[in-house]
Amino acid sequence: MDRVDCVVVGAGVVGLAIARCLALAGREVMVLEAHPGIGMETSSRNSEVIHAGLYYPTGSLKATLCVPGRDALYAYCDERGVDYRRCGKLIVAASQSQLPKLQAIQAQAHANGCTEVQMISADAARAMEPALSCVMALHSPNTGIIDSHGYMLALQGDAENAGALFAFDSRVTGGQATASGIALQVTSGDGGQSEIEAGLLINAAGLWSVQLATRIAGLSHDGLPQAYFAKGNYYSLAGRAPFTHLIYPVPEPGGLGVHLTIDLGGQARFGPDVEWLADVSDGIDYQVDPRRADKFYHAIRSYWPGLADAALQPAYSGVRPKISAPDAPAADFLFTSHGNAHYIGLYGMESPGLTASQAIAEHIAAMAQARPCAPPAALAGHR
Repeated sequence: MDRVDCVVVGAGVVGLAIARCLALAGREVMVLEAHPGIGMETSSRNSEVIHAGLYYPTGSLKATLCVPGRDALYAYCDERGVDYRRCGKLIVAASQSQLPKLQAIQAQAHANGCTEVQMISADAARAMEPALSCVMALHSPNTGIIDSHGYMLALQGDAENAGALFAFDSRVTGGQATASGIALQVTSGDGGQSEIEAGLLINAAGLWSVQLATRIAGLSHDGLPQAYFAKGNYYSLAGRAPFTHLIYPVPEPGGLGVHLTIDLGGQARFGPDVEWLADVSDGIDYQVDPRRADKFYHAIRSYWPGLADAALQPAYSGVRPKISAPDAPAADFLFTSHGNAHYIGLYGMESPGLTASQAIAEHIAAMAQARPCAPPAALAGHR
């Protein structure tokens, strides 16, 4: 059985950032990814927004990692030539009854260090976006959009240049916690079987991280959360939108509401909504039901009354890997070893995972410093 110092399961944006960080620190790293390429699930099925860090409870991992992650991400994009635009966003109150929520978001943003977020009048908002309808708005100048695939390619390139190995079409089907690591059973796309022992296993499997943890015999499941799956559907706009900023309503349970984002090519898209999936045992159906558009029109016209009939068309969908039930408050990120020195599990890696990815990687790398490395002879034998 080959032994590897660090095995990262999952080549989404968070797994890639962790692999890069560990490889640059001199650790031996192998990334196992069940799909044929990087970022083929949640990381490629989202709004591609760089979040400013407004909404998250002060002191939570989401709050403490989003703001430095945002700054690190902008700096990394400048350094590596990844395409982005710091376009800013407006969070709008469509009625007087929503003003307390808007004021609460501003207070939370300031508590999180985002003091640049300011309340503006309806007239000021319309001066920025003439087609907008609102009674007041919050202006967040540090929100942006990013070429998420370009970002992931840059992370992969950095990791590989630092010595990380990638194994695609490699699904972890089982494991066993041992005294010296985690022994993994891996099935390749052609059905081949292999075993790898990880001195440190980092479970960054996104949607399937909870499921993966349950497959590892001998790993305590104390504190293992329940997985929930919230599908988010997106619709694109036929024609060009009359907006240059991202437009968000006040948040709704399970998400940030049906918001308007603009991609780097200027195309507008709306979403995501929240569609809780009861059973994903047979896989995830990413098709967008055209009938859901009726609710989109209603939600969007609360801040853009000029949206024409038949202007929306189904675009794509993604699924948020949640660890809080539909009727429960949103959970924080969860990073835990379950008491095992050879394991770190990442659970609930939804938004702002993309924005915070570099800060998350530094956080996990710090956790990994106290973890054992594979013996030098084993490393030499593997290489």
